[in-house]
Amino acid sequence: MLFERDEAFKGRGTTAGDRIVTKRVYEPAMTGDGTRVLVMRYWPRGIRREKVDVWLRELAPVIPLLRSYLDGKITWAQYTPQYQAGLQRPEAQAALAEVRRLAQRGRVTLLCGCPDPRQCHRTLLHAHLLDSAGRGAPDEPVIE
Repeated sequence: MLFERDEAFKGRGTTAGDRIVTKRVYEPAMTGDGTRVLVMRYWPRGIRREKVDVWLRELAPVIPLLRSYLDGKITWAQYTPQYQAGLQRPEAQAALAEVRRLAQRGRVTLLCGCPDPRQCHRTLLHAHLLDSAGRGAPDEPVIE
């Protein structure tokens, strides 16, 4: 029913949650993805440049935070507020403004390589964008 969903998406009254979704970058690109925005610090292995429309690496976690989490020095519960605080950096604010601008024109799909969306910054970023759009974060992220 992707077609029906896309048709509904084109109409008035769409919300930020309809316009901004998340997806793993290794999943196949779909027409309904809209603008595909990579939010990883490093370019993912095996992904060709034409599979991504915009690369906003400033929305990825800063390298020390990413290293601490991947090395197991901090938990997801410790990582989450630190990532959210990092979104206040001026360069991250500029990248957030770019995502919002793109979302005003149509659907935006936030892409990251993490296999588990429940423990991926793209889900935190999605919730942040929804909160800043005046809508509370959903109980479950929109993952396509």
